[in-house]
Amino acid sequence: MTVLTRESQREPQRLLPLEKAPAHVAIIMDGNGRWARRRGLPRTAGHRHGTENLRQIIRAAVEFGVRILTIYAFSTENWSRPRREVMLLMRILEMVIDRELQELHDEGVQIRHIGELDGIEKRLARKMAEACAYTRDNNRLILNVAFNYGGRDEIVRAVQRIVEAGIAARDINEATISDYLYTSDLPDPDLIIRTSGEFRLSNFLIWQGAYSEIYTTETYWPDFDRLAFHRALTAYGKRQRRFGKTGEQIEAENRPRDFHENGQG
Repeated sequence: MTVLTRESQREPQRLLPLEKAPAHVAIIMDGNGRWARRRGLPRTAGHRHGTENLRQIIRAAVEFGVRILTIYAFSTENWSRPRREVMLLMRILEMVIDRELQELHDEGVQIRHIGELDGIEKRLARKMAEACAYTRDNNRLILNVAFNYGGRDEIVRAVQRIVEAGIAARDINEATISDYLYTSDLPDPDLIIRTSGEFRLSNFLIWQGAYSEIYTTETYWPDFDRLAFHRALTAYGKRQRRFGKTGEQIEAENRPRDFHENGQG
């Protein structure tokens, strides 16, 4: 993975400007194993190609005006996969940190980890923490790496911290819980993208994604390129986010008010 890619020597395809770019995009990077199987390759090859693909998506996020990108790298449920595959995923993450950290930093990417480091090899946990500390002052793009992350586990831990803080039950509301999540200082995702044609959140940002727009594609993650990403953002721009209101209410709120309606005539 390289943010300043070697591919950038050729001019990228020009795409139409987006009408409305989401500030926060979350991606469930699914289909690495199936991508490999279709090519007669081991699953490990799919994970490696999927990691390489992330380079252009990070660049594209900056290009398209996305401010926060959250990627689902390893879930709490992924520990149940074959041990060899789990160890490979750990090695891939460590390799990415070793090889790409400086370039990500130079590009202004702030790396954050969401999830728990408990149970992760100490060397990898240390490198992840060091990467977050090294890039913490960058502000061009926030890259949330959801590693050893589960949405239900996040909520349980948030409730535990609320109890430990001694907050009375009557004082707990939605804002309180949001304040104790890993993403407490960030807006909820506007758009959640899932590749490989699946239609489920798989325990990903289940609190934060309550009102996120969902976009699914049959494309496997290793093939989800800059054009596919732009297509997803274009589809998002055409949707009307209502948050429980009617379409007519939203249209009325967004309709420019004339001089008399503003009470100045």
